[in-house]
Amino acid sequence: MEGRAPSSDKEKPPAVRRLRPGDVLAVSDIALRSPGAALWAPSDYERAASGECDGWVAEKNRRVVGFVIARRLADEMEILNLGVEPAARRRGTATRLLEAALKFGLRRGAKKAFLEVRASNTGAIAFYQRMSFGLEGRRPGYYTDPTEDALVLSRQLVSDSF
Repeated sequence: MEGRAPSSDKEKPPAVRRLRPGDVLAVSDIALRSPGAALWAPSDYERAASGECDGWVAEKNRRVVGFVIARRLADEMEILNLGVEPAARRRGTATRLLEAALKFGLRRGAKKAFLEVRASNTGAIAFYQRMSFGLEGRRPGYYTDPTEDALVLSRQLVSDSF
């Protein structure tokens, strides 16, 4: 009797790797199509790719489908920007990206991670809560276009949390 490979209804998750200069255009395009992502200029992503910040991309079939940019300051890290292209959402892409950034921060000595999110972005807030982020504070009028408060979320980084 011939064996068959097990079938799976689940897709293979995207691979996560470090952001490279050649990813800047794809990342900029994803940010434009991600309402919750900060709208940075391509030069901001170029600086991140050159090492000013730490960045990762999710890649599926040799195509960038998501990104996260973070920076570490002393024993804290800040998640600066995160975006996933619409077709790759709700498939674990953002989770894999955020975990890669948090693990990197932990290895580099970060004990706590922070981020800001629009107060009205209920989907992102729910995602970050599932990722063990809790409310730390509020920044009134932090966002423009439209003007809106930012919620500051944080979580402790410990080695057994991933």
